[in-house]
Amino acid sequence: MAAVGRAGEIADRLTEAIHLGLFRDGQQLPPESEFAQQLGVAPMTLRESISTLRERGLVETRRGRNGGTFIKRSLEPPAEPDLARLTEISVSTLRDLADEQQAISGMAARLAAERATSRSVRRILELVDQLTVAASRGARMKADSRFHVEVAIATRSDRLVRREVALQAESAGMLWLPHLGDDDATAIGREHHDIATAIASEDGESAQRAAERHVRRNLRRLTTAHLKLAEDIPREGAR
Repeated sequence: MAAVGRAGEIADRLTEAIHLGLFRDGQQLPPESEFAQQLGVAPMTLRESISTLRERGLVETRRGRNGGTFIKRSLEPPAEPDLARLTEISVSTLRDLADEQQAISGMAARLAAERATSRSVRRILELVDQLTVAASRGARMKADSRFHVEVAIATRSDRLVRREVALQAESAGMLWLPHLGDDDATAIGREHHDIATAIASEDGESAQRAAERHVRRNLRRLTTAHLKLAEDIPREGAR
């Protein structure tokens, strides 16, 4: 269940980020005042958010000299909240989300092709392989999101990284619901491969085209799933 208020909004955003693997298992969160500043909230609001994460079993607070708040090894992310979001969202909102994602992910891919270090390229290619072998919903979500965030990191633009993280938190959970079959997962892996090889070849134009094409295909996947869910609701109500 989603929490309420500003603290609840932050807790839900952090929950999504943890399920997407944007925080490492066992990673220590920044000091309270620093983290609150990063998130643009008051320390007291962050404290309430962390308390919610603790209740959800996603963080633990350790006392003592080496104490702090740490990410706990997350379980398989529940599908119900994302299923509810995909059912309730409108097609126009999905399209609006895809428009923003094309702008961010497309430019990130182009700049990554121009700016990525050899180490960044290796990491991006590794994440293509991780998605290929991932079997569970949680593993696929993490590999997918980490790929896109890693492409953004390769641009060396903090703003692009922040926007990509926010977009992944908003969309990845809906994409990797049980309706997405193995054929779709294989196709998404191929699309990632096209983006990664263009970046490795330092071909910014091809990388941008591949990234934008990938976003458009994901929009079709989400729209198809949304419409199917909308059709199923009246049928269930008639039973």
